Amino acid sequence: MTHSNESPVEAAVRANSVDLLHYFERRTTATDAAADLVAETMLIAWQREQEHPDGAEASRMWLFGIARKVLMNSERGQRRRHRLASKLKMLLRPEEASQAADEGVEVRDAVQQLDPELSELVRLVHWEGFSITDAGQILGLPSSTARGHYQRAKQQLRGALDPSGSEAQHCPATLPHVDLSTFPSHGDA
Repeated sequence: MTHSNESPVEAAVRANSVDLLHYFERRTTATDAAADLVAETMLIAWQREQEHPDGAEASRMWLFGIARKVLMNSERGQRRRHRLASKLKMLLRPEEASQAADEGVEVRDAVQQLDPELSELVRLVHWEGFSITDAGQILGLPSSTARGHYQRAKQQLRGALDPSGSEAQHCPATLPHVDLSTFPSHGDA
């Protein structure tokens, strides 16, 4: 439902707020952090209303560009807080300072191990549904550079997910290779 007095930014935020929430939920661990990051993204969008582009897709990409910067700022703050907490923990209880192992799925861990720009490109394409070109634009990359980065990310992910370097390189998230010679052909039936 379109509101007659609604500004273009309000319409864009309303149309993309659920997608933005999912964007942040997939990238944060705290349950309330995603909602806070959406609110911060909305605030910045309204503050920068004069920069809002025309068109629904351009508007969506603009919002996700803002969201990416909000997320990066949040992550920097978290790293600073984590470093401070680690220092305090070392000072107060050095015997308890060992860090717990990261418990995540194999593919997510592999994506996270990529260079941050490659990792975000993969997330924008596969988690948010952007084309490689549009994801590259959000990251400030020309489309040819984005395609090259995406290919490099795929190669690195293949190596991380299949360290044996087997000939049949396939993503574990896809169906496994099936040897068709084990099935009778149509002529054998």
